Amino acid sequence: DRLGRMKTFCDVLESAQALSHDEQAELVNVLRRQMAEERREELTKAIAEARGQFAAGRARPASPAAILKRILR
Repeated sequence: DRLGRMKTFCDVLESAQALSHDEQAELVNVLRRQMAEERREELTKAIAEARGQFAAGRARPASPAAILKRILR
């Protein structure tokens, strides 16, 4: 639930504030690397899904201009 997540978030924030400046900087670096890796995994899955759809004939190649035109209609 949201209240539980907020409490956990506040607990984590308090713990992070108790770290030294160098430890906080390293924590930020670790979190950024983890977030980047998660995003890469999401993109890898999306690309695989799109390729599967294309191979199955459920998607067609389109130029960026054509995609924007369809979005902006």
